[in-house]
Amino acid sequence: MAGRGDPSALRWLIGVELAGYRKRAGQTLAAAAKAIGCSTSLVGHFEKGMYFPQPEQIAGLLEFYGAPSWDVDRLTSLCARADQRSWLAPWIDVIPDWLRTFVGLEGLAESEFAYQPMALPGLMQTEEYAQALTAASGFVRQNHNERFVSFRLARAQRLSGAEPLRLHTVIGESALRLAVGSSETRVNQYKHLIELAESENVEFQVLRPECGPHDAGGTGEFVVLSFAEARPVVYLEHLDGAIYVQDPDEVQTYTLVAENLQRVALDPTESVGFVKTLMSET
Repeated sequence: MAGRGDPSALRWLIGVELAGYRKRAGQTLAAAAKAIGCSTSLVGHFEKGMYFPQPEQIAGLLEFYGAPSWDVDRLTSLCARADQRSWLAPWIDVIPDWLRTFVGLEGLAESEFAYQPMALPGLMQTEEYAQALTAASGFVRQNHNERFVSFRLARAQRLSGAEPLRLHTVIGESALRLAVGSSETRVNQYKHLIELAESENVEFQVLRPECGPHDAGGTGEFVVLSFAEARPVVYLEHLDGAIYVQDPDEVQTYTLVAENLQRVALDPTESVGFVKTLMSET
């Protein structure tokens, strides 16, 4: 697992896992606390991501919940990364907590699937494109524009390095045609997408109306994050916050929708060809 996470996101992820095991085991917070010899409130704080449990506390809780040994090993290994320092510190005052959690989780993930029908994924934006998009937004204060753009660029470094994120995106044609900045800005953005597609860890597909119906018609954008040492999480963003889907059945539904989108959209080679066509038209 890459070292681009954030301690608060790691606490959150461990807490989600612990809460899920307890609920599936039909145990109460009080019973769990008694099993490991601590207060009920402390177990509650673990599940809410407020405190890091010690590896032996994780092992004790999971054994009490009847979790298999490999899940005990998996989560205690995840806990061992608690000493990672946050790379998000320079931008804490310009990004909301819900976005910080997502980006922290993205730093811990092995792979990401993103469906973006109306906007290009932040990980794939050039600096000029990000500047133009941020300047047009009413949600970023003008004096924070440059720092927010620098945050997006720092986040994009997750696609490179020793353990790069595997990114697969399905992008709506509307997102590619959105009039962001000058024509030169958009052409350079198209070039950047094509360059990214040459990377082994990045793949994008374009979804056009001509591709036909698909299962994401009523869902809007969503992201599925997959981890080596934790269960997948689905991220749904809205205007002033986000929803994190952790229930395995619900996550599986979004995974099936993602697979459907990949079948319906233009394949990666056709998608690159379509972006080249847009370049020639711009």
